Amino acid sequence: MKVDSSNPLWRFRGVTPMAIFFFAYLYLPIVVLIVLSFNENRLATIWTGFTTDWYVVALGNDDMLRAARNSLIIAVSATVVATLAATLAALGMSGRRFRGETGVAAMLALPLLVPEIVTAIATLLFFVALGVKLGLISVIAAHTVFCIPFAYLPIRARLEGMDPSLVEAATDLYANEWKAFRRVTLPLLWPGIISGAMLSFIISLDDFVISYFVGGAGATTLPIYIFGMIRIGITPEVNAVSALMLVVSILFVSVSFLIDRIRY
Repeated sequence: MKVDSSNPLWRFRGVTPMAIFFFAYLYLPIVVLIVLSFNENRLATIWTGFTTDWYVVALGNDDMLRAARNSLIIAVSATVVATLAATLAALGMSGRRFRGETGVAAMLALPLLVPEIVTAIATLLFFVALGVKLGLISVIAAHTVFCIPFAYLPIRARLEGMDPSLVEAATDLYANEWKAFRRVTLPLLWPGIISGAMLSFIISLDDFVISYFVGGAGATTLPIYIFGMIRIGITPEVNAVSALMLVVSILFVSVSFLIDRIRY
């Protein structure tokens, strides 16, 4: 592993081997999972040859496709509502300061700090207290609230980097607030909105804990379906489904990162 000797961090003894161990611990199991997804043997831990049949089997599994459809419905619905709410929240927080602004900002960031299991249990108890029937709607509502902070942060960061004189110039040219927003603010803000939406989508698509607690009959998502498959036994089909989800996650996160880096 080549390190930058000009960086004072690497001068400390033990930093390099600890960094190597850290990245190996994180990513080596993922590499093993992807490799074993091409294993010809149904026993995932015994390699007997290369094949792509397990991907064909996974994509032809009706139950898995039904779970994937549920995940897409939930993720798309939660993303649209969460991104809209996050955009409105970011625009409201970017204006003049108001009493309680710090508290509102803390509340928006709170779901990022609270353990997900706590959020899931609290949401379940809330739905039970209101008599809400658990199903796709309850999962969408829970995912929407959970995804708002993930959509809010890129949008808020984009707004903070905008030059306020651009909007002031639009108003000097007799543009009202709506026209200034539509012609100036929104075109400059769209990379942050898309980045936040894509991040929210992948967070919702990959979520297991909240979906497991607040989902009812007919609301099985892809992560829950994979969990059920693992309980029966780890097979190359499970590895193939997991690898497909990994590819989708990496793709969305990468595109979100690249879009967020678009300059004005």
